[in-house]
Parts: sequence; C-alpha cells; structure tokens
Amino acid sequence: MSRPAAITAADAISTYILAKDGNRPQLMTRAFADDCELEMIVKTDAISFPSAAKGLDQVTQVLVTGFGEQYENVRTFCLSRPGADHLPHLRCDWLVGMSARQGGAVRVGCGRYDWHFGSGDGRVTKLVIEIEAMYLLPAETSESVMRWLAALPYPWCAGVQASAAVPDIDALQPIAHFLVSRN
Repeated sequence: MSRPAAITAADAISTYILAKDGNRPQLMTRAFADDCELEMIVKTDAISFPSAAKGLDQVTQVLVTGFGEQYENVRTFCLSRPGADHLPHLRCDWLVGMSARQGGAVRVGCGRYDWHFGSGDGRVTKLVIEIEAMYLLPAETSESVMRWLAALPYPWCAGVQASAAVPDIDALQPIAHFLVSRN
C-alpha cells in the first residue's frame, strides 16, 4: 500500500475533525500515522474515554467508530488555526457539541488538543486530548445548541466568535467563559 502524500498540520487536523464528526473512519489514514498514539485526559464525569490507545486501528476505534456509535450531530471547532507549514507540535483549544443517539441528550464541551506531527509526511504521530469540561443538557436544548453551532465557521472558529452567540442556558456559562478566555 502506498504512503499518503505529505499533509500540513491544518489539513491533518481538519481531516481528523471530518473523520470524527462525520463518522468516516476511512479518513483517519490520511491524517494519522500507522503507529500513532492517543492520550486522553478527562477532567469530567460527563463523558468517558479510555486513557490511551496505540496504533491507527485503536485510535480510530476510540475517536471515530466507537464515538460515532454513541453520538450524532457532532460539531468540533478548533479555536486557532495553524499556518500552512509543516509543524512538529501544536497546542490548540477546542469546542464540541453533539447529541446522544439514544435519548437525544446534548453534550457541549471544551478542552485542549496537543498535536505531534511526523517529520516526514506531517501526519499525526501523537494526540493528547484534554477534556476540560463537558456539560450534559436535556434533549429539549438540542435545537438552540445545534443552531448556535451550525452558525459558526467550521472547523476553525475564534473563541470570541463562538462565545458571542452561546445560547442563554445556565449550564453553558462556563463554556462561554472558556471561549472568551482563549483569545
């Protein structure tokens, strides 16, 4: 099998987001190295993930396939965009919203990505995902949350822009504060 062409950090990240949000595991080979590693730092009880995964198959199972079995209407935003060059490392904050396939409950969360890219082809060799906060909202909030997320530029959005239209839901105030503090 031929190796994928070189990829920029921005392309690797946006390809990952398309794979995860759209439940398209086949896209992961373009963004991640075969021997990639995943580390999860979860600071909330509102969602659970394994603490680590190794190799493209395991990472894809955790981040795309398994995730897609539980959630739909996923929208992930990186709050800063890397330049067009090939980077060895990048940290960026993120925002995500989604609904549960079972029952429709909404989750909105935020945290940090710590990306490590290969020196050869630029694919992701290691990803550390820190889930700072995740808020569980009733299904009745889905329309206003999804309307907010759908109006944001995807997948790159400045925190101040995302914070400007956060729905008036008490549980989302910490998310709004996170977004404003990241500019």
